[in-house]
Amino acid sequence: MRYLTDRKRAAGLGSAKTGTEHFWQMQVSSVALLILVPLFVFIVGPIIGRGYEEVVASFSRPLPAIVTALTLLVGLVHFRMGAQVAIEDYTGGATRKLLIIAVVCLAYGTLATGLFALVRLAL
Repeated sequence: MRYLTDRKRAAGLGSAKTGTEHFWQMQVSSVALLILVPLFVFIVGPIIGRGYEEVVASFSRPLPAIVTALTLLVGLVHFRMGAQVAIEDYTGGATRKLLIIAVVCLAYGTLATGLFALVRLAL
């Protein structure tokens, strides 16, 4: 039987020193999404189902293009951080690493595709 103090048992399992930073990033992105999502719905909602020319004309203006780009950026970064935390909490080992890599690739791939499509529409 080994006699270990609580400190010795926890050695190597302590704080990663990024919890507060991650918490604030999630809080700030949540507040940003509270503002951006309704703006996105009110700006993009009316042009859903319209013709291609009307959609291009709408996204050629700066406000719809900027709101859409910010919603994509903040939303997908928020998704990546939240999904990564869920994966870290409920999986382990190699599965954890593969799932985190997949989520990061999915989030940034979707972001790149969305921004590319937006730039093609806006220009």
